[in-house]
Amino acid sequence: MQPLRSLCLAVVALCLVALPARAADTYTKTRYPLVLAHGMAGFDTLFGVLDYFHGIPSTLTAGGARVYVTQVPSFQSTEARGEALLAQVEDIVARTGCGKVNLIGHSHGGLDVRYVAAVRPDLVASVTTVGSPHKGADLADYLRRNLAPGGFTEGVVSYFANSLGTVLGLLSGYSQPQNAVKGLEALTRTGLTRYNTTFPAGVPATSCGQGAATGLNGQRYYSWSGTGVLTNILDVGDGSLGLSSFFYSESNDGLVGRCSSHFGTVLRDNYGMNHLDEVNQVLGLTNLFESDPKSVFRTHANRLKNAGL
Repeated sequence: MQPLRSLCLAVVALCLVALPARAADTYTKTRYPLVLAHGMAGFDTLFGVLDYFHGIPSTLTAGGARVYVTQVPSFQSTEARGEALLAQVEDIVARTGCGKVNLIGHSHGGLDVRYVAAVRPDLVASVTTVGSPHKGADLADYLRRNLAPGGFTEGVVSYFANSLGTVLGLLSGYSQPQNAVKGLEALTRTGLTRYNTTFPAGVPATSCGQGAATGLNGQRYYSWSGTGVLTNILDVGDGSLGLSSFFYSESNDGLVGRCSSHFGTVLRDNYGMNHLDEVNQVLGLTNLFESDPKSVFRTHANRLKNAGL
């Protein structure tokens, strides 16, 4: 029996040696690092446990990508948020030695990444926005009309929003000035008209068209968004998004209109996702009958890779 056992072990060993080594997953291995930027009332991670981009960084990293999640003031003007983001991009470029990054911003974060790409085009290879209100958000317009500038109600709302932003920052390990009023005004139609005049790259000339595919220093521009609202009965965020969707005259994701989300090459504007689903929230409770948000990000990383970015 012993000779037979030794022979069997030898055969198994030979088979194991003969098996080819499993190739490393490089599907998302872009040339330049991926930098993710959160939206209003956002954060990078809370308590080191709850991520804004739920499960997305690890999915991208597993495919070979270098991923950095940034943190800016939760409530502030786009320019202030953009400056905070720029400082982090400069640090990432310096530490990695890659020269450039691929910026991906969700919601207000999509406006922030546009700012960085405009003021430092030498540092940005591509700009991708996800559910961002490039032509303004109807809910922001409604709130601005009904909060008298300098009035009591505006003061109360501003106080609680600024406090929330401060708490979110502290829980994320950051302390940054908040200004909810400027943040709100930045997302109105008037605010975006002004912003787009200063930073027009990638913004469609028509109300629901596509923007330029390329821009400053050969940057590539992309966007995608959803038009789902109530997508998962177990998701605690669906109810509030269902209510906010009534403020919009066009199909929307609960906070951003379909046409307003258009920027650069519009990859898709009608995913069955709401505003939180777009970043795989809350806690991955998304539409079971739609693409997994993580796979959408993964596919886009591969798109950037194939474009040499």
